[in-house]
Amino acid sequence: MNKIKSFFKIIVPLGIGLFFIYLNYTATSSEERELIYDHIQKADLRFVFLSVLFGVLSHLSRAYRWKFLLAPIGYKPRYINSILAVLIAYISNLGIPRSGEILRATTLSTYEKIPFEKAFGTIVAERLIDLLLLLGFVVASLILQFDLIWGVLSEKKISPIQILIFIAIIPVGYFLLKKTLALSKSPWVLKIKNFISGLTEGIMSIKKMPNKEAFIAHTIFIWAMYLAMFYVVKWTVPETASLGFDAIVPAFVIGGLTISATNGGIGIYPFSVALVLAAFNISNESGLAFGWIMWSSQTLMIILFGSLSFFVLPLVNRQSKGENH
Repeated sequence: MNKIKSFFKIIVPLGIGLFFIYLNYTATSSEERELIYDHIQKADLRFVFLSVLFGVLSHLSRAYRWKFLLAPIGYKPRYINSILAVLIAYISNLGIPRSGEILRATTLSTYEKIPFEKAFGTIVAERLIDLLLLLGFVVASLILQFDLIWGVLSEKKISPIQILIFIAIIPVGYFLLKKTLALSKSPWVLKIKNFISGLTEGIMSIKKMPNKEAFIAHTIFIWAMYLAMFYVVKWTVPETASLGFDAIVPAFVIGGLTISATNGGIGIYPFSVALVLAAFNISNESGLAFGWIMWSSQTLMIILFGSLSFFVLPLVNRQSKGENH
């Protein structure tokens, strides 16, 4: 049964991605596909490499920021291990969505002797902070393009009440689950409660941080790099070069949200970015070229550094053990 579940966790997201690649292909004529390829081929590599550099800096900052969450619960992992764990997490997410967080915690647990649930708790804590930043960008998009977004929601017949009900389900579900676990005496439930206890300790480490200002600074820097690596790609395609933040921010938000739907956004990322840019009078060919350049450059960077991390991690720690002896 577990093998079947694992199989579907990989195949379903990958299938969605391949479907969108097929959709991209069928939605364009051969002339349009040639035009997209031509845009990609002629892309200014200076801005492509600049985008990749911003991506690398965001990953390095994320790895460094992690130490501020681990310190209050008594752990100080080596920075190189934090970097390698983060890169491994990103490449893992390309294979199985959201598996990277588990592998990241497992990596630090293995090489730094940090209890898995505590390491995972700190990852959940930072993801919650990142979620708040993403929501901030969503709000910015709503403000910048309120009329456009409201028109789409009205067209899909999605009312504000439906949105509020969906949001309310989350805290209500959490409250009911907490009550159920508190009343149960089952051995399995006790194991879950112990796991949640360690997880909570990791999450609550954010309240005990002695360097909150540094954590906040790194968080702002990470998201500034995310936006910057997306923004500079506009200069790789002639038609998108004149786009302002009013168009870039909504495309950035939608692109980011779609990454979680498939294995690293395969197929759906360029499609969704092109869809948003079309609302700003950018042709489908230029929008798809923008999306493919952005997605391909970052994905290749993650594959390269993530793959190297699997080999470097044991070597670095073997060397450190030798030095300790």
